[in-house]
Amino acid sequence: MARKAGSASPGPRKRIFSTAAELFYRRGIRAVGVETIAAEASTTKMGLYRSFPSKDDLVAEWLRDHDVRFWQTWDAMSQKHPGDPRQQLRAAVALIAKHVSDPSARGCPMANAAVEITDNRHPARKVIEAHKGKLRARLAQLCREVGAEEPSLLADELFLLMEGAQISIVLGVRGPARNVSRAADVLIDAHLRDRRRA
Repeated sequence: MARKAGSASPGPRKRIFSTAAELFYRRGIRAVGVETIAAEASTTKMGLYRSFPSKDDLVAEWLRDHDVRFWQTWDAMSQKHPGDPRQQLRAAVALIAKHVSDPSARGCPMANAAVEITDNRHPARKVIEAHKGKLRARLAQLCREVGAEEPSLLADELFLLMEGAQISIVLGVRGPARNVSRAADVLIDAHLRDRRRA
């Protein structure tokens, strides 16, 4: 397709980043070398290193970008249910349910990266830990607002459920992941019933 007059192709840094992001998610971080990224992005290794000091820095940048986009989506979801923490919890789980229903999904980029990156000195490790910590904290806040008797416990259970759903997509979209929303509702209802009985 011919490019429209006046439209510019993405700059080399953006092209390298977009290519690497796709490759890291589809193939895995360790499986993708800088030579492959450079070739797929129509540049050279030297061109890549002019934009990113190292592959580790490129991985960290990819995960920071995912973190920003994830929380933008979360906040947009929350704004649809102002003052209704129960609906915000359900919507948060619905985000995961939607993701795991996509046959092309490969799970959570952060969790996938955490499996591959075990060195605490890797620049991406802090990004992963901060993201997951913030997710648990946001869940705990909603669990407090919804009136759970043990909000930290409910947050942990929902966190584990959401993480597990993303891993279980290896069994396909008709596998256990399809029940994540229903399982979350059961958990939340159980915690709220316990509070009413107290």
